[in-house]
Amino acid sequence: MTTPRSSLFARLVRRVAIVLMLGAASLITAAWFYARTAADEAYDRLLLGAAFQMSESLTVADGALRFVLPPSAFELLGLAHRDRIFYRVIDPTGSTLTGYADLEPKAPLSQSRDGPAFGNAEYRGAAVRTVTLSRAMTLNDGTGWAYVVVAQTIEARQSLASELTTRATLLVAIMSLLALGGTALAVRYSLRPVDVLGDALRQRDPQDLTPMTVDVPRELFPFMTSINHFINRLDERVKLLQRYVADSAHQIRTPLTALTAQVSLINEDNLTPDDRRHLERVRNRTAELARFTNQLLNHAMVIHRFDSTQLAPVSLNDVARKAFRTTVPITIDDDMIVSFEAAEDDPIIMGDVLSLREAIANVIDNALRHGASSRLEVRVTRDGGWGRVEVSDDGPGIPAEEWGNVTKRFYSTRSDKGASGLGFAIASEVASVLGGRVGFREKAEGRDFCVFLELPLATEERV
Repeated sequence: MTTPRSSLFARLVRRVAIVLMLGAASLITAAWFYARTAADEAYDRLLLGAAFQMSESLTVADGALRFVLPPSAFELLGLAHRDRIFYRVIDPTGSTLTGYADLEPKAPLSQSRDGPAFGNAEYRGAAVRTVTLSRAMTLNDGTGWAYVVVAQTIEARQSLASELTTRATLLVAIMSLLALGGTALAVRYSLRPVDVLGDALRQRDPQDLTPMTVDVPRELFPFMTSINHFINRLDERVKLLQRYVADSAHQIRTPLTALTAQVSLINEDNLTPDDRRHLERVRNRTAELARFTNQLLNHAMVIHRFDSTQLAPVSLNDVARKAFRTTVPITIDDDMIVSFEAAEDDPIIMGDVLSLREAIANVIDNALRHGASSRLEVRVTRDGGWGRVEVSDDGPGIPAEEWGNVTKRFYSTRSDKGASGLGFAIASEVASVLGGRVGFREKAEGRDFCVFLELPLATEERV
């Protein structure tokens, strides 16, 4: 089960969206407070204007307080169609001169002597906004304070506040969506250098271990520096391994060659029959050791060459011919018929000459040692977009059920004959790296057993 990978783009957009949502919520809350305050101020002015007009209507006649309700006051408050209006006029004795006697402001009446006193209250089951005005009046029994209390339900101001808040919310929502869309585009554009760096890494040749020189923003420079540091370390390690393999090959092959030469110099004439048998075993073991060591070193060489060698166009005819010449010994049995047939139209592939020659040579060597009894044929052919090197022999061949195993390292069906199990493994690994494969063809009537390397031809773009 694959763990879903987190997207940097999604993470940035998600975090920006959260910030925008918090900002939008703050703006909507502020808009709600602002709308409510604006509605209160607007309707408080109407309420205060009406209260002033009613206060101006208080007169003294014959030593008594008189009040005539001005129609203009109700016309002013009538601008709020949904609201109901209540009023009360209180004379200096505290008695209700006119209006609703049970209308009581929340604040004490005396508080209005310093200026209009606004308040919120509940009257007859409805929330109301009240304003109280006071006016000094001189009557027969002296000077006293008359009060005008005007109350208005708050439906209109709530409606106005709600309307202003709704418009502000809609505006904030549209702006937030536009900001989120713009942010997504900006983030996508800003992250393009990451894609460019990824593409440069993906398209880089596996053998190219030089530092990268991609032009990236300053924030990505430490990342690219780390990549270049890793490439440098890898390059040093590959070179170290290559030197180790080369040194090992020299240090191991030299004493083995000397040992083989020394064994060959032993005079058998003075040996007993038992000693001759022992000497023959030593010769065989020495030859096996030399062959096995060479294959191990060649295998290591092939692996490390692909880590550092640039592939180039290779003539399959030429490399197969060289492999044939180096593998088939001059002292081959006269009864053995060997032949090489090149393709008429030389197949060109992208590869490494040394590695490919080693792969073909191992297949031919396997056929000589473990297959061919009297005939070995090496043929280069071309089939469509593929080049093929076929190695056929008249031996018993390899059982079909073993074809999948013999290309594995250290697996051999001929362990009793000193086989190392590396020949087909080397050929298979080389073919795989070059995009091809090692295949087998069964022995049939009139047709020998065949092992072939099939490799893709180089395209014009690659050449």
